[in-house]
Amino acid sequence: MTEIPADRPLIAIIDYQAGNLRSVQKALETFGANAVISSDASLISAADAVVFPGQGACDSSMRNLKEGGLDSVVISAIAAGIPYLGICLGLQLLLEESEEGEEPCLGIIKGKVEKLPKGLKIPHMGWNDVSFSSDHPVFNGIPNRSYFYFVHSYAACPTDKGVVAGTTMYGKEFCSAVAFDNVIAVQFHPEKSGEIGLNIYRNFIGFVNAYLKPGS
Repeated sequence: MTEIPADRPLIAIIDYQAGNLRSVQKALETFGANAVISSDASLISAADAVVFPGQGACDSSMRNLKEGGLDSVVISAIAAGIPYLGICLGLQLLLEESEEGEEPCLGIIKGKVEKLPKGLKIPHMGWNDVSFSSDHPVFNGIPNRSYFYFVHSYAACPTDKGVVAGTTMYGKEFCSAVAFDNVIAVQFHPEKSGEIGLNIYRNFIGFVNAYLKPGS
């Protein structure tokens, strides 16, 4: 197991054989985290926070998670209050099911993932704005209607609209961010969204440090 410096939070980036993990790791390291890409269940379980990034298909991603026992690791970490940041597919897989495939998702959030409306250019690729409706600290200092970079063909549709932290218009309004308790997840890619996107990672590390040292 990788030796972890004591003065930096260990953030486990889940390696599930998909997604651009190195760019996420680099962004987290920029702001002082010890970010480790890993599929080691014991390391992920011991981490101070978990980041689930990436892109890919629901079924193959869920199968890869289950084969490594990582689905239960993610569910247990969230249940234990460990800070969780999901990106793109890391948001979608929090729901119960997806129209993209047959495999059940993680089931942290009630609802399903639905294909974007017909008649639009799919995937939704490029810059679009997010209307934020949450005061979660991970969104501190990020102006409402800021633009972020998206690449996706499906969108999360939570049953409980209270978990929705941001919405975006593309043919119709869809959920582009969720935030509740220790869980934050976004449909866009902060690491591809310039300085405003990097602030998501900066704020998440601040959130992790506050979790590790409450009241400090």
